[in-house]
Amino acid sequence: MKKKAGLFLALVFTLLTTACSQVEKVSSDEESKEKVQKIIVGTGTQFPNVCFIDDNGKLTGYDVELVREIDKKLPEYEFEFKTMDFSNLLLSLETNKIDFIAHQMEVNKEREEKFLFSKEPYNIFPLQVAVNEKNKDIQSIKDLKGKKVIVSATSNSAVFIEKYNKEHNAGINIVYSGQGSDDTINQIRTGRADATIHTPFGVKLQNEQANAGLKVVGDPVQNSKVYFMLRKDETKLQKRIDEAVAELKKEGEVGKLSKKWLGEDYTVDF
Repeated sequence: MKKKAGLFLALVFTLLTTACSQVEKVSSDEESKEKVQKIIVGTGTQFPNVCFIDDNGKLTGYDVELVREIDKKLPEYEFEFKTMDFSNLLLSLETNKIDFIAHQMEVNKEREEKFLFSKEPYNIFPLQVAVNEKNKDIQSIKDLKGKKVIVSATSNSAVFIEKYNKEHNAGINIVYSGQGSDDTINQIRTGRADATIHTPFGVKLQNEQANAGLKVVGDPVQNSKVYFMLRKDETKLQKRIDEAVAELKKEGEVGKLSKKWLGEDYTVDF
């Protein structure tokens, strides 16, 4: 009888121990989930091969897939994309609707005053003058005097050409495109605009995908390094993103993504 009682008590003890262990595990899992911070990543859908919606309705592209790889490296964060027009990204970051921007953002004085940039560039590319392939009058940026140059408001290209126009008294008529890249293509194709400022890979992609009929002319006007843009108080997130990008570079993953989506490894200086 005593033996049976002992076995019964041992069984009860085992069940209680197992139950407590399971409760502790569930509690630990819940605590772990609570520690994961959701990060809203602002990006667009109109930049071919950088951030766009593919034929299957999926958000993808170089910046998007790089963010997904960074997310894998940072278990304490969960990244979620929020798409919008490029012109709304800065305001959304400023008003806490998103936590950082992944849309080929370049550092400039005005942006630095308001925002924080990651320190590890994930893209380096030249900006050049782009014109209709039949245009023979414009051979370099010096030929843009009196010409109409179309750019997207607040873009890297817009920031550059506005500064150049002011500093050189260049007499360039700067106009701003509507939504998407098609507006720029159409305006140059129809002669309503004479030129734009673009990257060689961007021109190549638009020619292949939209029969844009563009060509780049002259030397690069600027070598652009691009970063992720955050709010000023996001220094911890900035540090972790930089660590992840540096690690992904060493592993060759960033260069691989650049070749896949941009056609070349634009992660190294040239």
